[in-house]
Amino acid sequence: MHLHILGICGTFMGGLAAIARAAGHTVTGCDANVYPPMSDQLRALGIELTEGWDASQIDCQPDMFVVGNVVTRGNPLMETILDRNLPYTSGPQWLADNVLHDKWVLAVAGTHGKTTTSAMLAWILDDARMNPGFLIGGIPQNFGLSARLTDTPFFVIEADEYDTAFFDKRSKFVHYRPRTVILNNLEYDHADIFPDLAAIETQFHHLIRTVPGNGLVVSNGREASLERVFARGLWTPVERFGGTEGWTAGDADASGSFDIFFNSALQGRVTWKLIGEHNRMNAIAAIAAARHAGVPASVAIDALSRFENVKRRMEVRGAVHDITVYDDFAHHPTAITTTLEGLRAKVGSARILAVLEPRSNTMKLGVMKAALPDSLTAADQIYCFGANLGWDAAEALAPLGDKARVYDNLDKLVSQLVADARPGDHVLMMSNGGFGGIHARLLDALHRHYNEAVV
Repeated sequence: MHLHILGICGTFMGGLAAIARAAGHTVTGCDANVYPPMSDQLRALGIELTEGWDASQIDCQPDMFVVGNVVTRGNPLMETILDRNLPYTSGPQWLADNVLHDKWVLAVAGTHGKTTTSAMLAWILDDARMNPGFLIGGIPQNFGLSARLTDTPFFVIEADEYDTAFFDKRSKFVHYRPRTVILNNLEYDHADIFPDLAAIETQFHHLIRTVPGNGLVVSNGREASLERVFARGLWTPVERFGGTEGWTAGDADASGSFDIFFNSALQGRVTWKLIGEHNRMNAIAAIAAARHAGVPASVAIDALSRFENVKRRMEVRGAVHDITVYDDFAHHPTAITTTLEGLRAKVGSARILAVLEPRSNTMKLGVMKAALPDSLTAADQIYCFGANLGWDAAEALAPLGDKARVYDNLDKLVSQLVADARPGDHVLMMSNGGFGGIHARLLDALHRHYNEAVV
């Protein structure tokens, strides 16, 4: 089958393209912006890419157009597909019909931690020689790729609550029909498509309706929102984590190691280098889900000692003159809080310079702006890139006083960081996008600054 994928350079659609190619299909695709690293990854797989939405792309005569949720009505290629009654489907629907239908699907849903927890779960299964397929919204460093297809029954998928396509406004995850599902947490997000938290809870309720009675729901026991979802109907056993019952994690020691308990019985001790309570929560959820698929808790715990995290999750991008620069995907106030708290626990009293780009659709709408000051309190200095926002970032961050500054020019922001940073500092960049390559720009500027100082 020949598939032509619209929006192929997105993380999900790019992963789907790789899986379709591995399944033996001919794959081509297009996107508004075709650029590395995704374009390089896809071309290395033999996938021909087209820049833009020109309607002439129908001349490649695919058997099916697979439409990403970046595509809207008015898109010239999509309008031609509709006018000529050509076959099309969404990415999640194609995946469900052609890959997941005969798999034991292990899905990871929630507002935060989906990518990291999916990576942990895939690694646990892989380390246990179960060779799972997976589609993850990031690059787990244990694997070096975000998606793969295998001939085993097991498939781990990051289950996003964002809508499926312009013609299917259900959340992506309702298509996956998991046997094992992790519900990491549930907060308000995606203000561009959901009017309130209740609307997202409805989508999670729809997900719960698809889990079979002999499946398992692994749920965050601290979340009242998830309990409201269950109150609307529950047909599957639940194991809770992070609360007072079920799966719990002990406090981490200075090295980050911690004990795992199930119903108060010690299961083992995780020894790793990851930081933060959010990662301990991710770990116990992944261990519980892997156990349902047949991996003993002790084996899963041992596997996590070799887990290497996901790129862009507290990833050290470099250090110059004892100034360490990190890259992190945090963009929601809760994620910003937990990321900063984790780094603070690691570095103690050392200075943290937090650099934030409010880039997500929810952030651009200003829905979460009132929560930003509290989320950033663990940082010593805050630098916000406020360009292209529909609200005044300086006004929103005013409660932080002189410790917060806002810039609409990236070069000026980098220059100020070079002037302010001193040996022993930790510079934490937080954005769900590329942030204009600020990490490399800062490291280069620091190199030049200290080399010139030596001369």
